[in-house]
Amino acid sequence: MNDQPTKHDIYTRLSHAGRAGTHVHGFVNPPVHRGSTVLVENVAMRADAGNHRLEQYMIYGVCGGPTHYALENVVAEIEGGTRCQIVSSGLAAVTTPLLAYLKTGDHCLMPDSVYGPARGFANGMMKGFGIETTFYDPCIDGAGLAALMQPNTKVLYLESPGSHTFEVQDVPALATVAHAHGAKVLMDNTWGIYHFQPFQHGVDVSIQALTKYVVGHSDVLLGSIVTNSDEDWEIVRTASLALGQYASPDDCWLALRGARTMAVRMERQFASSIEVARWLAGRPEVKQVLHPALPGAPGHEVWARDFTGGCSLFGVVFQPGFSNEAIGAMINSLELFGIGASWGGFESLALPSNISINRTAGTGDFGGPVVRYHVGLEAPGDLIADLEQSLGVLRSNSLEKTQLD
Repeated sequence: MNDQPTKHDIYTRLSHAGRAGTHVHGFVNPPVHRGSTVLVENVAMRADAGNHRLEQYMIYGVCGGPTHYALENVVAEIEGGTRCQIVSSGLAAVTTPLLAYLKTGDHCLMPDSVYGPARGFANGMMKGFGIETTFYDPCIDGAGLAALMQPNTKVLYLESPGSHTFEVQDVPALATVAHAHGAKVLMDNTWGIYHFQPFQHGVDVSIQALTKYVVGHSDVLLGSIVTNSDEDWEIVRTASLALGQYASPDDCWLALRGARTMAVRMERQFASSIEVARWLAGRPEVKQVLHPALPGAPGHEVWARDFTGGCSLFGVVFQPGFSNEAIGAMINSLELFGIGASWGGFESLALPSNISINRTAGTGDFGGPVVRYHVGLEAPGDLIADLEQSLGVLRSNSLEKTQLD
């Protein structure tokens, strides 16, 4: 539980949160606590622990332990919430609160740009449970959202910026509409991390894939669900326990270690991503760069209003003359960018988004093929050189190459 007022800069907070403190004798990092069975002194103590649903009493391993609690405190601290539930993956962090707040006969609003597996969950298991989902234009305004609200709308789901195409949502305006209609606001805040403070903008439940920047080394799967009220915490915690959601304490310990250097890594990677994005924006092969922090990019004004910084993931729309085959050859030629899902680690990645974009609200046409880039900790000059040679491959595989040379 995080109930301490914010007094220090994020760099200081990440260095000290979830630790015993500087005046406690012992090792700097908290130990790993593993176990399933938790012993208590007597039967009365066991009964008392089981009745305190809002407190993190240790009654069984799946309920968490000191290593889990330390990480939960760190994540709640950086997002400005009071309580956090650690779960097994980023997708589990999406599905657990959806199941917590929705039941048969309910209606959910989800942005058309949402993370693919979240969309699949809505169209699959949620639909099977009798829960209806409407996918809406992520750039919708408050009046447009109000028109989509139904008497049974219980959840407004947000993801800002959106997966692969980075639409920035007007979270305060949309949250105001949702609350006026009695709906809860759930938001995937993985891109914003601590640069977007969800609870200051009307969000009730914040979702993150800790797999990304918190872990930072592409070797652990974890998710987090943060709330800012005891009511929401009890709903999320109850659902998580009912679903048997659990994360390894060893993975939690690795995430704690990653969190200590996250701000430094993100600062470097964000700066490098802007340098790379600006270079790409000046290339004739590129139609548009989808990086919210880049002036002139879609959503930049809302990003500048609501965010204090950004991360290293962005999209690029290439000119419409390039085929998917030419885009594939370009990506295959990259030497410093791996081809793979996920992001937030130390390594750079490139992935064609056309194979991942699945839209039903008329928001999927970007005027050309889209590629998602993640910028790692490599020198930006080296990354740009690699991208430059890959664009040569793109041109050589294109029917439109003579117009671009």
